[in-house]
Amino acid sequence: MDKDKRIYTVEQNQISRFAKVLSHPVRVAILQMLASQKYCYHGDMSELLPVAKSTVSQHLKELKDAGLIQGEITSPTIKYCINKKNWSLVKKLFETLLTEIEVSESCYMII
Repeated sequence: MDKDKRIYTVEQNQISRFAKVLSHPVRVAILQMLASQKYCYHGDMSELLPVAKSTVSQHLKELKDAGLIQGEITSPTIKYCINKKNWSLVKKLFETLLTEIEVSESCYMII
C-alpha cells in the first residue's frame, strides 16, 4: 500500500482521486454530456469534442477507472452513462468537504 494513502482518511483519499479525475476540461465536458442524456455513444462524443478520438478514449478510460462512468458494449461501439451510485458518493464527499471548510475572514487578501 502506498505510504501516503495510509496517513490520510478514506474520505481524503477518495476526494483526492475524484478531484484528480475531474481536473481535465475534456473529462468535465464528457460528464456534462452524459448528465444531459441517459447515455452517449463513444463515436458521438468523439464528434462533439474538439479532440482526437483516441484522446476521448483515454479520458473515458480515466473516468471509467475512477468509477464515475460505466460502459456497455453495443457492437460496434460502446455506450456510456454516469455511474449513479458512485456519482452520489462524489457529490456527498464534495458537499461534506465544502461544508466543513469555512474560510476565516482574516484569510481574505485585499488587493
